Amino acid sequence: MSGQSITDRITAAQHIVTGSAISKTVCKATTHEIMGPKKKHLDYLIQCTNEMNVNIPQLADTLFERTTNTSWVVVFKSLTTTHHLMVYGNERFIQYLASRNTLFNLSNFLDKSGLQGYDMSTFIRRYSRYLNEKAVSYRQVAFDFTKVKRGSDGLMRTMNTEKLLKTIPIVQNQMDVLLDFNVNANELTNGVINAAFMLLFKDAIRLFAAYNEGIINLLEKYFDMKKVQCKDGLDIYKKFLTRMTRISEFLKVAEQVGIDRGDIPDLSQAPSSLLDALEQHLASLEGKKVKDSTAASRASTLSNAVSSLANTGISFTRVDEREKQAALEEEQARLKALKEQRLKELQKNPSTATTNSSPISTVDGTINSTPAIDLFSTHSSTNSTSKGANDLLDLQPAFQQPLPLSTNNTWGGFTASTTPQQPQNSRGLNVDFDSVFGNTNANNLDSTASSPNQGMTPDGQQPNKLVSNDLDSSLANLVGNLGIGNGTAKK
Repeated sequence: MSGQSITDRITAAQHIVTGSAISKTVCKATTHEIMGPKKKHLDYLIQCTNEMNVNIPQLADTLFERTTNTSWVVVFKSLTTTHHLMVYGNERFIQYLASRNTLFNLSNFLDKSGLQGYDMSTFIRRYSRYLNEKAVSYRQVAFDFTKVKRGSDGLMRTMNTEKLLKTIPIVQNQMDVLLDFNVNANELTNGVINAAFMLLFKDAIRLFAAYNEGIINLLEKYFDMKKVQCKDGLDIYKKFLTRMTRISEFLKVAEQVGIDRGDIPDLSQAPSSLLDALEQHLASLEGKKVKDSTAASRASTLSNAVSSLANTGISFTRVDEREKQAALEEEQARLKALKEQRLKELQKNPSTATTNSSPISTVDGTINSTPAIDLFSTHSSTNSTSKGANDLLDLQPAFQQPLPLSTNNTWGGFTASTTPQQPQNSRGLNVDFDSVFGNTNANNLDSTASSPNQGMTPDGQQPNKLVSNDLDSSLANLVGNLGIGNGTAKK
């Protein structure tokens, strides 16, 4: 049953046709191949949970739909993929799962296709129970125990007594369901269940670390609690000792299946005298006769117990930090490999990195710059020596010899000149205001406009020539030459 089945390929092709990339990736991550979900598919789905335009309910529903398959392989890989997204995906994914009334309904799942299907169905039912409990725990406390801050200033160490007594039982329930997976080393016979076990192993380390810090906080507050609180606290501590034995057995299985010994934390048992001290304190609060114990001996016992549990917490935290560092190194190695591959591609095909329209090109891993074309630069002309910035200011005065008028002109007095063209240095627009405005007093116009030759210097230029480099003075001269005022002649 190895390899993708025809059903897998048909389903993937259907999602390709419909254009649903998420559904196609979920299908490829949960094929009938007896191996864990591929990393590239898991990474893509993790990235999808971080995108705001991705529909998280649709992604979750697609995974739920895959758990309705009759094959244990597809169902187990769907659960593993969901667990992976709950741990490494965006928090809004587990938030959505916690908001649902029901998640995985696989308590009666059974694959009767073969002997392996019978065996794996048992672990599928246990695994689905843990994922359901993980989502319920998040709903109750609004955070994931495997992701909380740890240390002396962590969440479980700084929690007040009342909230602590309500939170620790939730951790215990989740820990119990995880340990109920109860797999032996000889039952980890395929890649699917191995992938699920690795996720459970990592969850167990982080979950027990939070559990351990909650117990440390409880012991530090125990001798200051009320009688009812002490009774609950003592019961919680007794259950903690039982879970410590079970987690020790779970870690032995992890060591047997090949997990590095350095990745398995050490458990330090609290001294048995601590339990006696706790029971005696509760008995004294209930009015029972107990042997006298000095405050100094009680403080010493408590200090030794807290120190042992703190060492256990440090060991669990060190393993978690080592895992994070390994993941970071793996990511850096992958990025380095991608860069080397890209450089090799550029060396083989340098033309792919160089285009005619790009002033900057990358060849053989180096950046070559070519001067870009300046679209706004002013190029010198052989026919003109004047600068482009002074062209507007070097215009000659517009009022020179008037153009002859046509008696049948219908364009308001403006007509094309029929006289020979003027020299190049005497170009301009000639206006006959009598034709445009009717019978206009000639005194309203400047004398320089009515007599084209009046006021001209011997070289043919007007005395009030525009100033080349002064725009304001040039405009003022033009307005003065027009002489359109209040009906009085310019003096």
